[in-house]
Amino acid sequence: MEHEHFYPPHAGVSLKELAEKLGAELVTSDGAEDRLIRSVAPVYRAKKSELCYILSRKNRAELETCDAGAVLCDPALRSLVPGHIPVLLIKNPHAAFATAGQILHPEAQLPLHISRSQTAEISPAAFVDPSARLEGGVTVEPMAVIGADVEIGEGCHIGAGAVIGRGVKIGRNCSIAAGASVLAAYLGNGVIIHNGVRIGQDGFGYAPGARGMVKIVQIGRVIIQDNVEIGANTTIDRGTMDDTVIGEGTKIDNQVQIGHNVRIGRHCGIVAQVGIAGSTVIGDGVLIGGGSGVNGHIKIGDGVQIAAMSGVVGDLPAGEKFGGIPARPLGEFLRDCAEIIARSENRAKARKGQK
Repeated sequence: MEHEHFYPPHAGVSLKELAEKLGAELVTSDGAEDRLIRSVAPVYRAKKSELCYILSRKNRAELETCDAGAVLCDPALRSLVPGHIPVLLIKNPHAAFATAGQILHPEAQLPLHISRSQTAEISPAAFVDPSARLEGGVTVEPMAVIGADVEIGEGCHIGAGAVIGRGVKIGRNCSIAAGASVLAAYLGNGVIIHNGVRIGQDGFGYAPGARGMVKIVQIGRVIIQDNVEIGANTTIDRGTMDDTVIGEGTKIDNQVQIGHNVRIGRHCGIVAQVGIAGSTVIGDGVLIGGGSGVNGHIKIGDGVQIAAMSGVVGDLPAGEKFGGIPARPLGEFLRDCAEIIARSENRAKARKGQK
């Protein structure tokens, strides 16, 4: 079946130019400096017009079927690449490959638009309140709703069916994908919000009363700083009285829940299905693995790394790695896992009379 190009290949960037843009050393024996690279591909099926990368010797077998236009790799792995394939040598091939992808497919950095038009326009099927203020170059797709007193900066894209609530302020060059809703929030520049994200709804706040649970009003905001990206169907609750804050450059995966008054630092990475309870403070550069749960009203220090499926119940000091339930230093967690596995194996041997 012919591949449908949702993201068509680039018109072409020469290997020489690409190497310069990436800061890589081009090594080729067949004068391929002018070869045009048009896309990226995995190692095993890369073709002459495509770029791929390797990170370890585990890719050796895939290179047997590789016919790439060039391979990005660390100088230590150069010998693995077949002689007929040009090599781009660089110390951090993973980051270089990401940059190459942005060069070859700039449109893929943002959620897919429903229209092929490159001209900014407001669809006649969208609703924009007369009091809303939109700078030039803003695109609003069909069925989107822009509420009263909203401010949207130049170069923003509002996807089909998105809802931008009353008084929301959005900076410049932001992308709000189809079906997202943004309420009671201020967004900085370059923010990317994927499909189905919910920002600024009530936090979960109730007080026990004589006749059951009494709702606590949530009158805070959500503040999302510059260059944050938020994955599909993630929910971020507005603060109770103070703000919920997502720091500059932080990247949040799909289906993450962030409770009211949470403050997340700069350049954090939070993987899918993480749940962060209210009023927790997370430092800069923190990485949280998928499926982890983080208790409320605790502090996680700068640079902490938390393994997937962990349960964090108390404060964590800066710069350390943790895992398990409850989360503890990663070395302790791994030793506990090894002991549990050993006991299980011993019981199995005993049942078979092999002990």
